[in-house]
Amino acid sequence: MYQIKLTKQAIKDYKSLSSKLKKKFKDIAKEVLAANPHGGKKLLGDLKGNYSYRLSIKDRIIYSIDKKKKLVYVKRTRTHYGE
Repeated sequence: MYQIKLTKQAIKDYKSLSSKLKKKFKDIAKEVLAANPHGGKKLLGDLKGNYSYRLSIKDRIIYSIDKKKKLVYVKRTRTHYGE
């Protein structure tokens, strides 16, 4: 199991989510990211080295993985597309 750490930006994003999406994020973090973080989509371009997991139609969880420390660093919990 991996530990989940949120960046300051991810915490700010999380606070602006609806209560329904907050619950969904917690479920995904616990059941998906902590168990198998490589299940997300590998990103390219500016976000290369990060992964994306769908939270809603427009919102994504953007994260990176530290295999040695068994940590998942959540960088964004909202859209990484134009606001």
